[in-house]
Amino acid sequence: MRVVIVTESFPPDVNGVAHCALETARYLVRRGHDLLVVAPLGADGAPDAGRDGPCPVVRVPSVPLPGYPQVRVALSGRRLAAALDGHGPDVVHLASPFVLGARGMTAAARRRLPVVAVYQTDLARFARAYLGTGSGAAWRRLRAVHAAADRTLAPSSSALRDLAAHGVPRLRLWPRGVDSARFHPARRDEVLRSSLAAGRELLIGYVGRLAPEKEVRLLAPVSRLPGVRTVVIGDGPSGPGLRTALPGVRFLGRRTGDELARLMASLDVFVHTGRHDTFCQTLQEAMAAGVPVVAPAAGGPLDLVEHGRTGLLVPPGDGEAVRDAVGRLAGDPAARARLGASGRAAVEHRTWEAVGDELLGHYEDVLARRTAVPV
Repeated sequence: MRVVIVTESFPPDVNGVAHCALETARYLVRRGHDLLVVAPLGADGAPDAGRDGPCPVVRVPSVPLPGYPQVRVALSGRRLAAALDGHGPDVVHLASPFVLGARGMTAAARRRLPVVAVYQTDLARFARAYLGTGSGAAWRRLRAVHAAADRTLAPSSSALRDLAAHGVPRLRLWPRGVDSARFHPARRDEVLRSSLAAGRELLIGYVGRLAPEKEVRLLAPVSRLPGVRTVVIGDGPSGPGLRTALPGVRFLGRRTGDELARLMASLDVFVHTGRHDTFCQTLQEAMAAGVPVVAPAAGGPLDLVEHGRTGLLVPPGDGEAVRDAVGRLAGDPAARARLGASGRAAVEHRTWEAVGDELLGHYEDVLARRTAVPV
């Protein structure tokens, strides 16, 4: 099968959209499919950025998003249209479509190509925060793109309900995979843990973007618990402000690959703070690493965490509830071990290979429907 993935972000970017697009590309190439990726040109202007990836990447000129320069916004659809014509795909995959993805939808529709659109980011909230666009306008754009697709894949039950409530048709659930070989309890490094804990009894960690919607400031009450050391892994526009607001927290910056997996497995408790995640990949990676997790009872975490069995859920936006959950685990090592083991068991088979097979099934179903009902 010939496939074009049109994505709003791709490595060397580090975020959920880029990661999912990369893992999807790797899977399709492993399975022998002919793949091309279209993505925004990075800040360094190098068209071959990320050239060690699994397939050719066409880079579209872009500009930084106001207030969040790590995110790039594509400027033109000409290279995209040429890429579709040159590759001749059987199906077009739109990864978190908004700007480049909307152009991809238009170009695919003109060529009568089947489209699978993957919803991933709460783009209505994102647009309001960084573009000054009202959520109504953002949802109108999202609805127009997804309504034109043959199928929209949502990462969680919460996202599925949200899309349905906004009138998006032809919805299916498609979760994200996890590299359960890389994120594994065996990666735990007691020497590393001790150096980070700096004599404290419990090492707590957050991994993810440092942006307002991630609500990382909710770690403040946790960081004041006696005997607890808190570390934050990641970067983003909120980084400078968070370093001031959380003076007792150690910020480690962006980490990736095996280094991230080792840091993740060396935590005693993983805490996710943001209530707006449509899935929450880092939460799943912590569970795969055998680390007990604390997360808000909202969005993607509701599908990932069974309260009291595979982790702890707390009221969204409540820093004191996060503190209390961590305090409960601090005094109960047996509970930490039990939750960590159950969390690992719940996600270890959700590999990218498994979810990739599901995705391929969606492609094949869409193609079969197009064949049965010619457009």
